[in-house]
Amino acid sequence: MNKTLLTKLGIILGTLLFFLAGIFGIPKSLSPQGLLAAMGERIHLGLDLRGGTHLILQVQVNDAVNVDAQNAIEILKQQMRSHKIDYADITQPDPQNNPDHVVLKGVQASSRTDLLSIVQDHLPEYSINGGAENSWDLSMKTQNLTELKNKAVTQAIETIRNRIDQLGVSEPTIAPHGLGQYQILVQLPGVDDPARVKDIMQSTAMLEIKQSLGGPYPSEQAARQDKGGILPSDAMLLPGHNMPGTESEGPAWYLVSRISAVSGKDLRDAQPSRDQNGQPSVSFTLTTEGGQRFYNFTSAHVGDMLAVVLDNKVQEVANIHEAIRDRGEISGGRMSEQQSKDLSMILRSGALPAGIKYLQEITVGPSLGADSIRAGVRAAVVGMVAVLIFMLIYYRGAGINADVALILNLIILLGFMGYFEAVLTLPGIAGVILTVGMGVDSNVLIFERIREELRNGKTPSSAVDQGFSHAWVTIVDTHVTTIVSAAILFIFGTGPVRGFATTLTFGLLANLFTAVFVSRVIFDWILSRKQRGEALSI
Repeated sequence: MNKTLLTKLGIILGTLLFFLAGIFGIPKSLSPQGLLAAMGERIHLGLDLRGGTHLILQVQVNDAVNVDAQNAIEILKQQMRSHKIDYADITQPDPQNNPDHVVLKGVQASSRTDLLSIVQDHLPEYSINGGAENSWDLSMKTQNLTELKNKAVTQAIETIRNRIDQLGVSEPTIAPHGLGQYQILVQLPGVDDPARVKDIMQSTAMLEIKQSLGGPYPSEQAARQDKGGILPSDAMLLPGHNMPGTESEGPAWYLVSRISAVSGKDLRDAQPSRDQNGQPSVSFTLTTEGGQRFYNFTSAHVGDMLAVVLDNKVQEVANIHEAIRDRGEISGGRMSEQQSKDLSMILRSGALPAGIKYLQEITVGPSLGADSIRAGVRAAVVGMVAVLIFMLIYYRGAGINADVALILNLIILLGFMGYFEAVLTLPGIAGVILTVGMGVDSNVLIFERIREELRNGKTPSSAVDQGFSHAWVTIVDTHVTTIVSAAILFIFGTGPVRGFATTLTFGLLANLFTAVFVSRVIFDWILSRKQRGEALSI
């Protein structure tokens, strides 16, 4: 046997060992149970095989539009004050259905130029039109409105993905749901507490630290009476609860500043901890920029009260004894150990840009997944065995060559999936079976070409060489076109469709190696052991 052939056999053996390691890693035991457990750690099962939760979420994109419109109103108020433009009122006539629509009333005609300049310079995404009785209508431009809604969906997907990843859910699917507008598809394989996961995904978790200007009040009416019936324009009422040490417990109201000193966007980290009373709490750390702003704010308000607001509810109120730079704590409200862990995780992942609503929830039981696995594996094994037997009967000695290549093809495919931590779904099993069919097709092309060359009187060595040379172009052409189709399925598909595309692509790449390189090396090894002129079994 020449050195070139030995080198090629070494490459095949090394490839076999490499992809076996991809399938099993370093198993703790060589028993069948140990090998199956090792394989399960490398190749993950999808929702249809493992069981879990299938959710379709509706992003309430108008929430994000509403927040943008309220910010626009605040900017408009500040700019009109600085330009000394008088107005009667600024409102959103229909915040539920048309949150981007803002009406400004009572602006004199003499201020028209300054008002238009303010909108053009500071609110370029809004268009403004004059109305009756010195009123003006502001509405977001169509393109900006669409971009804002799409951005809300994208940010919601990223936020939900961050939260799910921190929960440790294996191989979740979180992607836009193409069958509905502003919808998200979430598939969570193996989730054993879907209610908790849903609560964590749905929580907006918008953290703000504001100055507390009054409270606690027993009701909104009491707060307004305390301020003479009219709230300051730069303040707002938020619900909360009476802090520990007060005379009564229960709901309360607080007057806080509209502008936040810092918000959730300034968070660098949040971790569960315990307060000075040993109760569960959440400690947070601000970014360098946020910490500097917080330091400037607390330095200017030593002796004043500070309110920690979460999802527009006051969680805690404390006195500012000294300047604080970049650390804080959220406690109170009888927070449990699990709630402190969940809240810190939610804060780390960022706030949702808009609320979400659950449209559909389907729980897939593991027994259904087990049945699918058994049926899929049975189909794959039966199909594989039938193909192996057919190749042995039809191509005789060369059938062994094809069978070895097919088995190695399957090992490489599973090894690919192990190294890339791909998810095996029921359509993925179909992709494996289709790969076996493609492998057989490649061998049939090569073997029939070799038979034709032998019938034309070529020697076995020449027939093998010509057979592989002529079949190579056809094999590459069929595999490349199929891989391109699989790539399109992966790019535009979701969930099971991607699983099918992934296994099919890996299988086709493996088949190019086994059908051409491995099969050719086996033929060369067989020919090297035959006498000159001895017939080839094919």
